[in-house]
Amino acid sequence: MTEFPIIHTNVWDSLWAVPLIILITEIGKKTFHIPPQYVPTLATALGLVISIFISHPHHLSAGIFMGFFYSAAAVGSYSSIKTSLRAYRKSA
Repeated sequence: MTEFPIIHTNVWDSLWAVPLIILITEIGKKTFHIPPQYVPTLATALGLVISIFISHPHHLSAGIFMGFFYSAAAVGSYSSIKTSLRAYRKSA
């Protein structure tokens, strides 16, 4: 039986990767008029690219694993901020 790999990452990777994913998806939405249903797919692709090629270039399984986390954090953060702003505007 194979052991699960030990994934060494630091908090700084996620602190710059998540906002970068949000920023690039927003630019992509405005520039290329990407339909809303494809934005999470774009975020996932960006998270995987950043994680595999920048954060974990020498360990593919760690890159894939963390890439999904980066993209999920970006999509969740964007959704949370958007929902909070809508609720605030509605109450004000």
